[in-house]
Amino acid sequence: MSVTTGTGFYGTPAVDAFRKATPDKYVSLGDFIDEINKPDNRDQLVKSFGAQTITGFLQMTGAVKAQGVADEVQWWEEARLHATQKTGTATIASAAAGAAQTLPLASSATVNLRLNDILMLPGGNRVFVTAVTATGASPQATVVNLKNASLPSAAANLTLPIVGNLYAQGTDQPTEYLESNVLKRTNPYMIVKEAYKVTGSQATNIGWVEVAPGDYRWFMKGEMDTRQRFVDKRELMMLLGQKVTNTATSTAFSSAGIAGSEGYFEAVENRGLIQGGRIATLSDLDGIVKELDRQGAGPEYAMYVDRTQDFNIDDLIAAGLGSSLTSGVATQFGAFNNSADMAVALGFKSFSRGGYTFHKHSWKLLNDPTMLGIENGATELSPYAGVMIPLSTVVDAKTGDRNPSLEINYKASQGYSREMEHWLTGSILGATNATSDLVQFNYRSEIALVTRAANRHVVIRKS
Repeated sequence: MSVTTGTGFYGTPAVDAFRKATPDKYVSLGDFIDEINKPDNRDQLVKSFGAQTITGFLQMTGAVKAQGVADEVQWWEEARLHATQKTGTATIASAAAGAAQTLPLASSATVNLRLNDILMLPGGNRVFVTAVTATGASPQATVVNLKNASLPSAAANLTLPIVGNLYAQGTDQPTEYLESNVLKRTNPYMIVKEAYKVTGSQATNIGWVEVAPGDYRWFMKGEMDTRQRFVDKRELMMLLGQKVTNTATSTAFSSAGIAGSEGYFEAVENRGLIQGGRIATLSDLDGIVKELDRQGAGPEYAMYVDRTQDFNIDDLIAAGLGSSLTSGVATQFGAFNNSADMAVALGFKSFSRGGYTFHKHSWKLLNDPTMLGIENGATELSPYAGVMIPLSTVVDAKTGDRNPSLEINYKASQGYSREMEHWLTGSILGATNATSDLVQFNYRSEIALVTRAANRHVVIRKS
């Protein structure tokens, strides 16, 4: 059998590089060969959108990490020391001078009044409790004015302070007493997962872009991006997670064993302070300061805000320096080792108002157009303009331990941690636990955020 040459061995004259020019027309090697020139390639990957990571909020605001050993984490918060009394849904009728006045009370479960208590009514009238009916469907109290004056009518659904009591000489001690109360808080753990795959063939391809020092394998960029997305969304779930209360779709939640977990925003919206609209004036800021006083807040706060709120605060600082707002000397930097330079280096601008120091920082999460900065036309998707986080510890009412306001809890026991699990499955790149010609990068985390003393935190809504 004769040996033949395939048509592709020499190719066709139309594409033969060495027949593009005749020797008399030869000028350069490029006249003969022009397909092997190396492109003028720049191997650095351009970060067109800057650093796109959104994590770091919890660490920057002092959140610590702690291990957990149950399906939910629980903690204890102290109730108010002084009890108040809530009135019922009926309007309180007026009483003539010297006459008794009847106060309908909210419910038998909320009766804190005792005989001989002194209650303050609207307008500053102090009244003496002469009778209390704490049981039944219509609890009520009978009071008389300490002064020889009439008692005006009052609105329904009031919250009234109990300011003390009065007893005559030689009388016995009260037969009833108030018990101290602690509030048990719980938050289920949630499981967050992610995965990324690459085939053996793609794992050996070399690209034009340097994705890591000396590494031009493009699949590594995909793996690194997947890992960062997982870390970001893990933090997002601790911020935006919600406990599941939807029992109608049982297949999606209860039957699947998904309880959800309370994130930071839900915790503050349920138990904290809500500023209804961006802070635009000193009056807005003063309203928050007054409420912080009512909540026994600490002296330092971190403010993480969107760009519009950031500008609003800058305008207030610019207009108020040297008068009603102070910066620099009067500002505390305890959260930054008493260093103003450290605060500036971390991107904070600090100012004081009413004895509180606020460290302001633009929050990328609220500005990112792929996250909470998304706008649909002129409509902003997210309702949030920022948050205010106390940079102080709180005391556990049950144990007396001092703890940070925010705590990241993760499941762990006997050296096994589910904080940030990462493992490979497949038959390449060192994985030998499957026969498929690929490797899968797996990520898993079981976490829950504890927001202590949420009453001291503030969510700033856009409207």
